Amino acid sequence: MRVVIAEDNVLLASGLELLLNSQGFEVVAITDDAPGFLTAVETHRPDVTIVDVRLPPDFRDEGIRAALQARRDRPGLPVLVLSQYVEQEYAGRLLADPRGGIGYLLKDRVSRIAEFTDALRRVAAGGTAMDPEVIAQLLAGRNDPVGALTPREREVLALMAEGHDNTAIAQRLFITDNAVHKHIGGVFLKLGLSVGDSGHRRVRAVLTYLRRRGGAANPAPVEPSTDR
Repeated sequence: MRVVIAEDNVLLASGLELLLNSQGFEVVAITDDAPGFLTAVETHRPDVTIVDVRLPPDFRDEGIRAALQARRDRPGLPVLVLSQYVEQEYAGRLLADPRGGIGYLLKDRVSRIAEFTDALRRVAAGGTAMDPEVIAQLLAGRNDPVGALTPREREVLALMAEGHDNTAIAQRLFITDNAVHKHIGGVFLKLGLSVGDSGHRRVRAVLTYLRRRGGAANPAPVEPSTDR
């Protein structure tokens, strides 16, 4: 699996390269700025990209804006944002893209190599991988359907966003599978995702609010869900 990395911290970039190469990935390019990233994507046509939010010269939002540009140039390009920061405006636009292949992890909260590489593979395959803290910051203080969720439903939604199935969610929250199913039903109901919706409602549940906030277009078809 071919990877392009946009990261200006030389030690972190080198560490990522060594880690990914040891895990069966092929790092084809490392860039330290947004123009270099866009050029590398066009040149190497990677299977997945890793992008920091803040890159030279201004260290503000150059990386995530470059990720949005890359996905406009190559629709559906898998992008995993790996950063210390949640850049809310652009993060919302990126995560609202219904085509999938999106991840947003916080550097300080990545604690296991296997979890990181699993997230990268999931993004490369068109799935989502989002840190619950990212979701919490994006949704904080907004007048939106997520505000109607109970604290437990928000916990379940955050774990759904990470890609966990019902059994894994039950184990992490120390509740039964039936309780998880009930909470997911509550999430679907409050976010307006009907029982008859044949789409992948686990993804739609995470993206519904973000689409409403960002004004994204109608969602593209997605995989069927077993949650009813």
